[in-house]
Amino acid sequence: MMSSQSLLLLLLSVGVSAVEVQRPRGVPLSKREFYEEGKPFTCLDGSHTVPFDRVNDDYCDCQDGSDEPGTAACPNGSFHCVNAGFRPTFIPSSRINDGICDCCDTTDEYNSGAACQNTCRELGRKERESLRAMAEIAREGFQLKQQLIQEAKRALEDKKVKVSELQVSKKDLEEKVEAMRTVKETAEQPEKEAKERHLKAWEDQKALIRLEKDKTKMAEVFLELDDDADGFVSVAELLSHSEFDSDSDGLFTEAEAQEILGAVDKVDTVGFEAIWNTIKEKYISEAASDSPAPVETLQEEIREPVPDNDSEPYPEDDVPDDEEDEDEEDEDDDTDDEDYKRPPTKQTQEKKDDDEGTMPPYDQETQNLIDAAQKSRDEFDESERALREVDDQIKNLEKEISFDFGPSAEFAYLYSQCYELNTSEYIYRLCPFNRVSQKPKYGGSETNLGTWGKWAGPEGNIYSMMKYEHGTGCWQGPNRSTTVRLTCGKETVVTSTSEPSRCEYLMEFTSPAVCQEPLDTVVHEHEEL
Repeated sequence: MMSSQSLLLLLLSVGVSAVEVQRPRGVPLSKREFYEEGKPFTCLDGSHTVPFDRVNDDYCDCQDGSDEPGTAACPNGSFHCVNAGFRPTFIPSSRINDGICDCCDTTDEYNSGAACQNTCRELGRKERESLRAMAEIAREGFQLKQQLIQEAKRALEDKKVKVSELQVSKKDLEEKVEAMRTVKETAEQPEKEAKERHLKAWEDQKALIRLEKDKTKMAEVFLELDDDADGFVSVAELLSHSEFDSDSDGLFTEAEAQEILGAVDKVDTVGFEAIWNTIKEKYISEAASDSPAPVETLQEEIREPVPDNDSEPYPEDDVPDDEEDEDEEDEDDDTDDEDYKRPPTKQTQEKKDDDEGTMPPYDQETQNLIDAAQKSRDEFDESERALREVDDQIKNLEKEISFDFGPSAEFAYLYSQCYELNTSEYIYRLCPFNRVSQKPKYGGSETNLGTWGKWAGPEGNIYSMMKYEHGTGCWQGPNRSTTVRLTCGKETVVTSTSEPSRCEYLMEFTSPAVCQEPLDTVVHEHEEL
């Protein structure tokens, strides 16, 4: 791709030629030597030689059309527009004398009678003004680029110094972390031991509470079983409690009652202690057995539906899902009611804790150890956090230092910056070396148009394009991607965005970092005669 400076030099830096070079109509100066008047003409493809008077005789003799550069006789011929004052160009010979002015100097319509005006000088003037403006932009942009390069050099040195300083800080923090780890572990050991002592004391206290409750319960049960209040529990008195049935055959026999008491017929309170552990889990208080049915049982009975003679029950296959779910829940409820050995609920456990009391607060000595250990943990966590932050800073700086920001790091100023372009529908956002996104202007989620991939310009000008890849996937299509084309400009700005192919976006971006050193040329009016 030709740069603006090269184009300016090619088009506008030639001197004015005052001498008109004679040659057949439609022949460019570069091919004048092949058309010598008075000598036979050899077709430019070498296929045929004809007398010179057959050149431009409106009859095609050469297969390549080179004998008719100024007529429309050959379908594959081309006509050279001199366009003095503007740029010379070629047009297909079929456009010669077709009544339409293709050459700004009107030379293609020499025999059609078309009313053409020579506009070459005006076009040349406008182009030279445009190129002068481009040259000025390039000159100012290049000056800004030199400033960017110097700033990038200073910033690079600052980053290297900063990394060195952070490396020293990191080493100090690593030592501090290890020291704080030792302090923490040292403080946690007595804390752990003190907590364990406190817990053991509480467990011992609960065991005593449970033992006292068990003794009280044993005394109450003894009094309930001693029906005749003679101070003994006999075989006959045990027989009234069928829950002691050892073989679960539904019959509690005298032999089974005797087996509970052992070798004696009756036991006093001292002897009762020996059999208490055998019966206490099975024992049901007479007061409890005589009490009304539990509320839950009554509710279950009430919940049972009463069939309506006027309504037809659902066929088995037509039972609604809701009712099936309810049936399953009822089955689960029934199972829960029957499962009298299920684990205690949270409420039951809380009640148990309430009966035993709550664990008392730590004594002052233990609390001091806990506070000291917590303080050391907090200080250790803080030192670790500081170390992580320093480590992250070092990694980020090293990434910037090693990143390819151009031959002289002229693109480094774009790092961590973002630039937006507002259109009628969307807001496009370019964050160089990071990502490109698109967001609806009037609400909606953001779409990722690609994350940084690589420099993607052609060989010799690789820094003229950026490639952003692996964006949000298109519906039944590929992942979105964006090519950013960079051009010289005094300002850093996104100028346009398009979608040349489905899910593939093109973004135009101007930056002084792209500007090349301008050529010292004097702009002249081009003349070819």
